[in-house]
Amino acid sequence: MRKSLLIAEDEEVTLSLLRKVFRRPDLDVHEARTGTEALQHIDQHPVDVILTDLKMPGADGLAVLAHARKVRPGAEVILMTGHATVESAVNAMKMGAFHYITKPFSVDEVVPLVDRALELTSVRKENVSLRSLVRGRGGLDNIIGVSEEIRHVLGLVRKVADTDSTVLVTGESGTGKELVARAVHYLSPRAERMLVPINCSAIPADLLESELFGHVKGAFTGAHAARAGKFEVAHHGTIFLDEIGEMSPHLQAKLLRVLQEKSVTPVGGNRAIPVDARVIVATNKDLDEEVAEGRFRADLYFRLNVIPIRIPPLRERRDDIPVLVAHFIARYNREKGRALEGIRPEALEILTRYPWPGNVRELENLVERVVVLKGSGWIEPEDIPERIRRAERFLKAALPVLGESGMDIRTATEDFENTLIRQALHLAAGNKNRAAALLGLKRTTFVEMLKRKNLDLAEPAGPSS
Repeated sequence: MRKSLLIAEDEEVTLSLLRKVFRRPDLDVHEARTGTEALQHIDQHPVDVILTDLKMPGADGLAVLAHARKVRPGAEVILMTGHATVESAVNAMKMGAFHYITKPFSVDEVVPLVDRALELTSVRKENVSLRSLVRGRGGLDNIIGVSEEIRHVLGLVRKVADTDSTVLVTGESGTGKELVARAVHYLSPRAERMLVPINCSAIPADLLESELFGHVKGAFTGAHAARAGKFEVAHHGTIFLDEIGEMSPHLQAKLLRVLQEKSVTPVGGNRAIPVDARVIVATNKDLDEEVAEGRFRADLYFRLNVIPIRIPPLRERRDDIPVLVAHFIARYNREKGRALEGIRPEALEILTRYPWPGNVRELENLVERVVVLKGSGWIEPEDIPERIRRAERFLKAALPVLGESGMDIRTATEDFENTLIRQALHLAAGNKNRAAALLGLKRTTFVEMLKRKNLDLAEPAGPSS
């Protein structure tokens, strides 16, 4: 798809140079020799990138920028001037300029800037059709629940959405951290710009820096062209850094600098690019513990932990389970063309008592599976997977019964505690972090407890029947 560049410049020498530099088959180049001509072109023609002088007859570059922001909000504007002042630079960036370049400039300086701006507008165009779909999944209506715990989360989202404060979303896997991030973005003044999510644990550490901050042509083997990073793509929008606890110490230091200076330096580059992106991060790790263990920078943690929002695990908001089950039944009936009527009270009681180590995601997957496979009628207890029903029976069997002969309460308490520990390890498939979370303990406390009790972790977690 061909892209459009408007060059607004009243100096013929500079205009001639730029005309020659950007004469290429993938680009339609238009010229304006006064600010008035630039404003008319913006009114009459779509444009992707505007490269405009600051001082021109008719209207200056700031007027062109302001008009473009109003008429062509998807366009990026780069200002150039031989009369650089701190005040004009600050004004330009506050008004939404992509970048600010001073004369005289080199071709190697201006071409990568324009190319990155063109790439950003291209990305936005490709996401226009997706944005309406994603936005439909981004409101508070998509965070389902009636419990006091989830109402508290929703209240925090409403309070922070209209600010630019950094938000740290914490919670176990499957609790809905990305839903909260989307709600914050789509309730904010930045809702019309992009929400750019990136999973820090899904990209190898040696590639994540380029993904976040971009790279210049030739920065490394395979870098055949300059590429904008996620922070640039999120300019005037929001960047969501999921699983921030998995980021390497090297990148933690670079991220801290970006947050402090509000600019990024692409890999292989030596010029900082201003970025205005709201930052939302999420993790399922205990960052206090990560800092204490030296795995996460304390200064970065304090920079990120401005507005903390903790998403409670499903076992702490059991009142929401009936509401979630009804929501997922309705959703997958609609999406999968099924006609399930609902769930029997006995089956719902089993689901309500289960601790859900996989949280809302685990519950949603279960309901989807039952809706697809059963198709109609009611969800009965026998439709619930055996592992969940076994956990229910095991918990009932583990409860001690006081008889006339009495019992040693210390021994009974110790036995019950051991039983719960083994059950937690069973439900967490041996993962000590998740097992500790199921019991409301820190991992270090849980590990010390295992050592003290000398538990055989290979023992089965309960009866096989």
